[in-house]
Formats: sequence, C-alpha cells, structure tokens
Amino acid sequence: MNITIHPGALSGEIVAPSSKSEAHRVLICAAFAPGVTDVTCTTSSADIDATVSCLEALGARVARTRDGFRVRPVPGTSATDNLPEPRRAATLDCGESGSTLRFMLPVVCSLGCDASLTGRGRLPERPLSPLYEQLVEHGAELSPQGSLPLEVRGRIRAGRYELAGNVSSQYVSGLMLAAPLLRAPVEVVVTEPVESRPYIDLTVSVLRAFGVGVSRTRGVSESGAPALVYDVSASDGLASPGSLVVGGDWSNAAFWLVAGALSDRGVAVRGLDASSAQGDRAILAALSLLGAHVLRTPSGAAVRPTELKGATLDVSDCPDLVPPLAAAAALAEGTTRLVGAARLRLKESDRIETVSAALRALGASVETTEDGLVITGSRTLRGGTVDSANDHRIAMMAAILATRCDAPTTILGAECVEKSYPRFFDDLASLGGRVEREA
Repeated sequence: MNITIHPGALSGEIVAPSSKSEAHRVLICAAFAPGVTDVTCTTSSADIDATVSCLEALGARVARTRDGFRVRPVPGTSATDNLPEPRRAATLDCGESGSTLRFMLPVVCSLGCDASLTGRGRLPERPLSPLYEQLVEHGAELSPQGSLPLEVRGRIRAGRYELAGNVSSQYVSGLMLAAPLLRAPVEVVVTEPVESRPYIDLTVSVLRAFGVGVSRTRGVSESGAPALVYDVSASDGLASPGSLVVGGDWSNAAFWLVAGALSDRGVAVRGLDASSAQGDRAILAALSLLGAHVLRTPSGAAVRPTELKGATLDVSDCPDLVPPLAAAAALAEGTTRLVGAARLRLKESDRIETVSAALRALGASVETTEDGLVITGSRTLRGGTVDSANDHRIAMMAAILATRCDAPTTILGAECVEKSYPRFFDDLASLGGRVEREA
C-alpha cells in the first residue's frame, strides 16, 4: 500500500499506543507465571502478535479482552517445583520481530523442548551472536545460525553467561527472561560499554513485577574487562501479579512530539509515564537540546514549536529515536550530528542508510558516518517519493516530514507501520494530516 501525505501542519492531542517493548516482556512472563494474568494493553501490533503466537505455540492460552489480554500459562506451570510442559516440536513464528526471536530463543532453550523458530523479512539475516554461542556453551543444541528456521534441542544450564554490552541489549534481556524457568541462580555478565541499557532496566522492572529479584553490581569479565553483573534470583520461578498495565510507547510517541516541534500550535501525547523505564523517553531531553519547547503534563507530554537549532546527540542508549530526531534535524537551523547508532545497520533495514535515503528523497542534506548521521537543516523540504524499505520507522519519519514539505509526499510500502503502530495514519489524520491511501 502506498500513502500520499499532503502538506499541512499537525496539531492537537493523541493517545500513545501501548509499549511494544513492555508488552513483549510482560506477555512472556505471564505465560510462565502460575495462575491467570490480565494484561492491560489497549493496542497491539504485528510484533506483539508474533510474541503471542509463539507463546500459544508452546501451550499458553492468550485471549483478547476489551482492554488487552488474559494469559493462562503453559500447562504444568505452578508455584511448586513443577516445570512448564510446553508442546513438543512446536513451531514458533516470530514474524519480522527481532525482539520476539531474541527473547523466545533463550526461553525455549530453558524449557528443554524441541522447537523450531522461524520468521520473515530481514529477520533471518539479523545476527544472533554472541547469544547463540552462549546458549550452545550452556547445553543447547542449535542448528547453524544465519538462516531460519532455527532448530532447538536440549536445555541450557543455570550459571554464568557473558555477553558484550555493545551488540544488542535484547540478548541480555532474553537470558534474563529465561532465567526464572531454570529455577536456579543465573549471572549475566555484560562487558562495558553497555548500550541501550534502559532496555535492560525495563526487563529488570518487569521481572520484579513478577516476583523475580534482580541485582546489579560492577565486576569483570573472564578476560578482565569491566562489566555489569546482573544476578537473577529465580529459584522460586515467576509469580503473577494478577494484573498489569503496559505503559504508553515512548518510541512511537516520539514521532508526534517531533511533529509538535515542527507544527504551528503544538502536539500533546497522553498516556506516557515520565518515570517509565523505557529509554526512549529521552526524546524530551533530545528535543530540548534542539531548542523545542517541551512540557511534561500529568498525563504525558507536549511539545510546542520554536526555532530548532542543530546539536550533537548521542543515541547509543536510544537508537530507535534516530528516525524522529532525523526528521527534526532536517528542519532545524544548522547541523545536527546523531552519533552512537552503529547498531541501526542491523535493524529492519540498514537504518542509517534508509534514513539518509528518505531524507535525500525529500530534499534534505545528509551524510552518513560509520555510526550515525550528519544532517544540515533547511527551512523547507520539497516533498517527493520515499521508499519505506519495509521499515515502520522510516515510513513514520517520512510521514511527519511530509506535513512540512512544499509538495505532497508518497510513501511506498506504507503498510509496514503494522509492525508497531497499525493506527498510525489514522492518528495522523486525527491531528489534521491530509492522508490519501492508494491500493
């Protein structure tokens, strides 16, 4: 599906969708916690649906409710020492969700059941090292990496796991989510520098909500490198809190907050928690550094327009903010440098290159570096045609910029927003966006 966005500033108020990052973690914990867990998650997406599908493939029962999900755990899950009894030879379809694959792989390895993990799009190309090697070292039998399906046999042991902190925080989170199923202490040693650390903090927060203690200390790796050491005390397994609310998604809300900075009257987003463990709440600080007028409200946040000015922003802890920040930078006075984003080359697209290509297609001045972008802003962009590269964040970035272009912008493959934010273009229209859908 192609969508054309006509020029015209956005303004008004929007409700943030539920956090995809939180939902993955909460649903996985609920699927292995004794009893029923009611999860308030007012919106879903293709990625969240992929995690639900995988949990159902293992035997959990996940029912849709008016407010979200009711999760009944995998059979055998109890408050005693009984282990879950997942379906044998289960096929887990991870869709195009990197989080789903990287979380479910160690979880399946902790269950000791045969399973096959598959997926589509760019997912088969996305790396699994060094998580893959750590799982094999601790007892898992895995088919060769580099393609899907990935066949899994055997059960990993508790103990000490070591991972580099500058590759993917999802590996660390996946091991932590698997730890309670081993019913024994697990130590995850993450060598510094640790990038995207807020996402690890989010996992710790969810595990604590399910009764699992996690402590963090400073230590060293086997090679003597400085490291953060996470001790997961999970001998009693998971304990359902009964009900849990998934917070609003700062990653997707970032696009509306940027739209507010580029608008005539501003945009407010409700349903955001300023104390959330989500790292992408850093969007407010980043927009402030660019000169935007940022307001924290009791129910969320709002951004009003001012003259934006370029700045250097380190996005190593919040790489998903690069597309919305690139949109702001394209219309800011001066030069903006986004640094610390090397891992974006391994996302749904090579996001450094696809952000650059999209900006250039609209008339922006941008250069790529090994780990980021250098963007020279201008007062206006011409509009044009943008290839989404099947990347939801590229499509959303282009749509926000399209509202400030001189001519209409057509986004090719705009249906990719289904991955994280299916109602994105409806919400764009509710803020005054002129949206024309093409078959």
